[in-house]
Amino acid sequence: MRDEEEATDGPPDPQLHPERSPGFGENPVGLEDIEVDRDVTIGEASLAELAASDTEPVEDDEVADLIETLAGDDVVERRRAALALAERDSDETIVRALSAAATTDEDADVRQFAVEALAKHGGLLAAETARALTDDPDPWVRAEAVVALDRLDREAHEDAIERALDDDHHAARRNALVSLFKRRGEGALSVLVDAADDPSERVREWAAHLLGGIEDEKADQTLAELADDERSIVRETAVRAREVDSGSFRRQFAGVLDESDRTLPGEDDLNRTPDL
Repeated sequence: MRDEEEATDGPPDPQLHPERSPGFGENPVGLEDIEVDRDVTIGEASLAELAASDTEPVEDDEVADLIETLAGDDVVERRRAALALAERDSDETIVRALSAAATTDEDADVRQFAVEALAKHGGLLAAETARALTDDPDPWVRAEAVVALDRLDREAHEDAIERALDDDHHAARRNALVSLFKRRGEGALSVLVDAADDPSERVREWAAHLLGGIEDEKADQTLAELADDERSIVRETAVRAREVDSGSFRRQFAGVLDESDRTLPGEDDLNRTPDL
């Protein structure tokens, strides 16, 4: 059984603990009495689009064929090709093709998957592409670009990651916050305190979670304030954060940003809003 006080790479999912879920034990009279804590994007997606992250159909394809598909007309196949190329042995041809897709494809998912794949290959072009995509028009591409920079070299790209704290979308701000904590440790106190006032409950939740890794009077004061947040998920995270051992938390909270750092119920493991 997981130790509930043990630090992990993300706030514990309240869905794993139904008794802690918002509204547990309450009997709302009507819909207006139900607290909604998560942003969910409602839309439509075909079965083919939902299966785009399944690379098994192309796992035996030659690299040249995947690159050709990446530049083709079928958007679902382009998404799949980008993800499949992430798992191939790195070479200049693959990196150039992924960089082109990440910066020019009209489909945001293709751009997102391509920059994710680039981060796994590494290199100067991957870094240049990821930095450029922190200004992409799509918020989930920008959020993935922050993850890519963290994976490539969070120290070298600290300036670009820090700029993402001012992004107008919560996912980019959240990813920047996590990366900066991993880079700075207790030195991230000021950005975490600022994030405690973020308009997004998701960012405030992460600020509360990460403040658990800082032993400081200001951190504890901020957590006390977050324990009275208007959103239950933030309140619960703040209460738990005040109970963890900060040193142990920092030691365990390491490594590159990954899917478990970013997802929550309603998001898939590639850091994008789903089409439900």
